[in-house]
Amino acid sequence: MEVSKLNQNLSTFLESGIYRFEDSNFVFIDPVRVLNQSYTRFGVSPSSYYSRFFESSDTTQQQSSNSRKRKRKEKKPYTLNERERAADRRHQEAKPFLLKACESLRRATDLLEVISKLRDGSDSGSSSSKSIGSGSSSSTVEHSFIELGRVWQAPLYEITLKFHPSNDRNEAGGSPTTQSCERVHPVFNNLIVNETSEDLEAEFMNTRYILPQESSFYVLLINVFAFYIMLKSDLGQIHNLIPAENDRGFNLIVVDPPWENGSAHQKLKYPTLPNKYFLSLPIKKLSHTEGAIVALWVTNREKLRCFVEEELFPTWGVKYMTTFYWLKVNADSSLISDLDLFHHRPYECVILGQCHGEVVDSDNMSKIKTVPDNQVIISVPGDYSRKPPIGGLLKEYISGHGPTRCLELFAREMVSGWVSWGNEPLHFQDSQYFDDCRDR
Repeated sequence: MEVSKLNQNLSTFLESGIYRFEDSNFVFIDPVRVLNQSYTRFGVSPSSYYSRFFESSDTTQQQSSNSRKRKRKEKKPYTLNERERAADRRHQEAKPFLLKACESLRRATDLLEVISKLRDGSDSGSSSSKSIGSGSSSSTVEHSFIELGRVWQAPLYEITLKFHPSNDRNEAGGSPTTQSCERVHPVFNNLIVNETSEDLEAEFMNTRYILPQESSFYVLLINVFAFYIMLKSDLGQIHNLIPAENDRGFNLIVVDPPWENGSAHQKLKYPTLPNKYFLSLPIKKLSHTEGAIVALWVTNREKLRCFVEEELFPTWGVKYMTTFYWLKVNADSSLISDLDLFHHRPYECVILGQCHGEVVDSDNMSKIKTVPDNQVIISVPGDYSRKPPIGGLLKEYISGHGPTRCLELFAREMVSGWVSWGNEPLHFQDSQYFDDCRDR
């Protein structure tokens, strides 16, 4: 019976990208498999997604050496301050079930065999795919929409969506046409929607982007200075996403803010913002009247955790529910760093809260199910600051009538059925991150 369950778990994982460990709150996610459910003609490239954590043995040995050096340095006497002691208490509370999650992963030998092959895609259905990132219509330069938003020509920039005969409908909304067509839209400050049931190619400044089926994105036209001003004045453009009808709000809102972070700033990956500017996000106005789950990605800094609990959630009108943990592992199931390494712990947190829209029907207060405490989501990390797609897991806790409406704020990639809003929602939609699966 147990063997049968294991085979069923693995079979479900190969199809969905989610492996559920028996009798626990632990799951393993393969982001590539999860994301590829959003696409019909293309697929996220495993070798591109997992490039950071599938390295040569020499590099691995060097990392191990650096880790040993770091550990030796940490042996020097050091007294934790008050905030650091509070952060350590949180860590000690989480440590037992994080260790159990590690042990569950090590025992899942069937899963480990698949994990070892994640990068080559041999079990992901993309082994016969070909890269599309180096084609003649794709630029070798990765565009920074943040930089482009600073130039005076920015309002004039346009993106071209290329519709194919199988999903393009005529003006009257009748049957599909026999010819493909192109539609041009302003790329900044404009909600751009792919309403079709297939993924589309889009072209912007000689670079191709892949848009998942039934998805939409909104790129902000702001420079760094204007970003500060706009946030202070209630995030002007985000109000374009607030529905006109109270019962059309979002049921699931994922927020991955560019928290003030020395590491991110040094790497120049993206501009960060002081915590206080996120107070202006109109979460309550965006939420569905029957309730919304708000999932907020946070680091392990105690100052940030206190800010969320004491200021941010109360200002947003969000009631704390629980905390999920993203545990980062290598392909051999080992943690990417020592669990007790104070400033480089191998996990991040997702704080979950519940929020209702501004007009609430007392007879139908909530469509949110009970969410389990301390769920651990295990995965091999992708690129810097790229979070695993957890929307599918969170959708399971939303009930009620009609489809779930989903929104990600400060998004850097798109998912089918979601609205992606921020400076860089097209960042990981660049064709260099995809394989062409039409020949599969």
